[in-house]
Amino acid sequence: MGALSRPEEVLALVKLRVAAGQIKRQIPPEEHWAFAYSMLQKVSRSFALVIQQLGPELRNAVCIFYLVLRALDTVEDDTSIPTEVKVPILQEFYRHIYNRDWHYSCGTNHYKMLMDKFRHVSTAFLELGEGYQKAIEEVTRRMGAGMAKFICKEVETVDDYDEYCHYVAGLVGYGLSRLFYAAGTEDLALDSLSNSMGLFLQKTNIIRDYLEDINEIPKSRMFWPREIWSKYADKLEDFKYEENSKKAVQCLNNMVTDALIHAEECLQYMSALKDPAIFRFCAIPQIMAIGTCALCYNNVHVFRGVVKMRRGLTARIIDETNSMTDVYTAFYEFSSLIESKIDDSDPNAALTQRRVDSIKQTCKSSGLVKQRGYHLEKSPYRPMLIMIVLLLVAILFGVMF
Repeated sequence: MGALSRPEEVLALVKLRVAAGQIKRQIPPEEHWAFAYSMLQKVSRSFALVIQQLGPELRNAVCIFYLVLRALDTVEDDTSIPTEVKVPILQEFYRHIYNRDWHYSCGTNHYKMLMDKFRHVSTAFLELGEGYQKAIEEVTRRMGAGMAKFICKEVETVDDYDEYCHYVAGLVGYGLSRLFYAAGTEDLALDSLSNSMGLFLQKTNIIRDYLEDINEIPKSRMFWPREIWSKYADKLEDFKYEENSKKAVQCLNNMVTDALIHAEECLQYMSALKDPAIFRFCAIPQIMAIGTCALCYNNVHVFRGVVKMRRGLTARIIDETNSMTDVYTAFYEFSSLIESKIDDSDPNAALTQRRVDSIKQTCKSSGLVKQRGYHLEKSPYRPMLIMIVLLLVAILFGVMF
């Protein structure tokens, strides 16, 4: 019931449900494209929703770009693959996307299916325009080489951390900017801004996924930099244990503060976008990132279980993000929520405050900040009342849950 804990989120949830149903009805009939879009829904439902708003040509390119990189990431993430096998696959992956017969069995669940039937992705890739193909090939080549480098290298310093995040996410921003440019709808963004768009998302995910990553079987793969966590513990896994909660939260706050340095460049990137569909495609994940930072900051539950936004709040963000006014408002409100959780005794309190102040000032100086009232905590409304309201709204939409 957490997702339905606020009446203001009910309508957004219903609209999200309707949109999800529409996506299923829009899956192309060709086998390879049907596989691509069906797989996209399986590995990232929220991304599948946002991508559908793009024009058909760009939508196809972004869909395949995502699946190619998701497949590459599946190879990197599979800790059961020996290093001597994994490194050459990562380095040569960009060549495989041109081969309709290539596949490699690894990963689990939907990711294993993606790898086993990768021929469908390659077939779809070969139908894209040359400009799209070259952008996807370049990013896949550079990302695979970077991943291979960090298979054999620990993330020791903050510079290492930034470099790793550049390879696995900054290059995604770089590639998307080139796809937008190839579509003829956007100017080519500065690489530094494209990089920040990726780093902010990636760092947020690395922070949120601490417990899942540290418990990875057969062995953990962690990307929290030693330069940060060693100030608070002898071993990174120490943060799992309750007796280390205070130091764990201090390290967490340090990590969130580090991620916030990218927020203003993300705002700069988004403010330059012209196409409304591309704008929403870029803005929704960034708002989710700043919201997740606010949720994780000073929150010991990051080390105890799954920490993520309510479905209702996610639905509301998807529904309400249409302009820079909405972006500035969300960044201002979520930054204010981080500010409200700053503990003066935290070692990074002053730096966190400065970064939050800078984000808020950037938003305020735009003159576009409104009041929206995003809340991360659950509300006191009774679940049964919310269900009744949801049912009534669903009937109005002609959708029965």
